[in-house]
Amino acid sequence: MKHSIPQYTLNDGLQVPAIGFGTYSLKGEEGVKSIVSAMDVGYRLIDTAYNYENEATVGKAIKQSSIPREELLISSKLPGRYHAYDKALVAIQESLYRADLDYYDLYLIHWPNPKKDVYVEAWQALIEAKKRGYIRSIGVSNFLPEHNERLIKETGVAPSLNQIELHPFFDQVGQREQDAKHGIVNESWSPIGRGNDAVQDIVKDDKILRIAEAYGKTPTQIILRWHIQLGSIPIPKASSLQHQQENIDIFDFELNAEEMKVISSFSRPDGRLWDQDPSEYEEF
Repeated sequence: MKHSIPQYTLNDGLQVPAIGFGTYSLKGEEGVKSIVSAMDVGYRLIDTAYNYENEATVGKAIKQSSIPREELLISSKLPGRYHAYDKALVAIQESLYRADLDYYDLYLIHWPNPKKDVYVEAWQALIEAKKRGYIRSIGVSNFLPEHNERLIKETGVAPSLNQIELHPFFDQVGQREQDAKHGIVNESWSPIGRGNDAVQDIVKDDKILRIAEAYGKTPTQIILRWHIQLGSIPIPKASSLQHQQENIDIFDFELNAEEMKVISSFSRPDGRLWDQDPSEYEEF
């Protein structure tokens, strides 16, 4: 059963749904089928990236889908090797060409790469790209509070959204609080913990199973609901129709404060599952 999906209004006025669809590793004909299926199920926010090498797959799915383009919100990301201003503008154009789109609804800087220290220049390029109509809303991904503070100080423009690693093992309380001060909405990548052995532990954990049983939901639905109630937009990836439907069917119940605490209790300071600390990690 479909339930209405709440909307967030970003700090620049763009409205986005409270759940999105991740496309990492979805490629080729099977990738197109999965993305079209997700749109049919009810997903309207679709997340891709230049470095996923599947912007064309997403674009093909948009063409094959019966959902009008204006009802979809398509998001992509700028890779680190194109942070220089002129290169960034060309890369954004190339992103549009790959997907055969006239505009992206959201475009993010994928990682800050602070050792290279060109992310402010990349941000200035995104500001220009928005002025040119290439992008409706500009944001960041994996930016720490100090990176966002610097963007705001040097350009006067706050990101509309910050996509961050967020799951029960790493609940990002401090990051979320600092982003909220600037009206930056968070989006959760790897909301369950993509491809990591720890995932198997949490979806089988007795505490999570008990909560799931109480609501007649799956452990995955319970964790995705936790994201919703934290105020962060989860973007789970699912190839199968069953899992796509399961992941979006989380708007007909609400966890209580104690249940939220139980899920957050898995969090730890070193909870990043792939050792990708934005102060050190670099992506090109």
